[in-house]
Amino acid sequence: MTEKACRHCHYITNEDRCPVCGSRDLSDEWFDLVIILDPENSKIAQRLGVKVPGKYAIRVR
Repeated sequence: MTEKACRHCHYITNEDRCPVCGSRDLSDEWFDLVIILDPENSKIAQRLGVKVPGKYAIRVR
């Protein structure tokens, strides 16, 4: 199964629904990847608005 990115929070998942925000609006057209391990202490996570550790797409179509 291909990984898809949520169009709302950009979380990358294999599920049919985003486990972070619950959206079903997923895309298989996403670009660039960032892995957030510790959202509370990450400047990148703060800039992206990430609250949950995981893989996130930078751009989602």
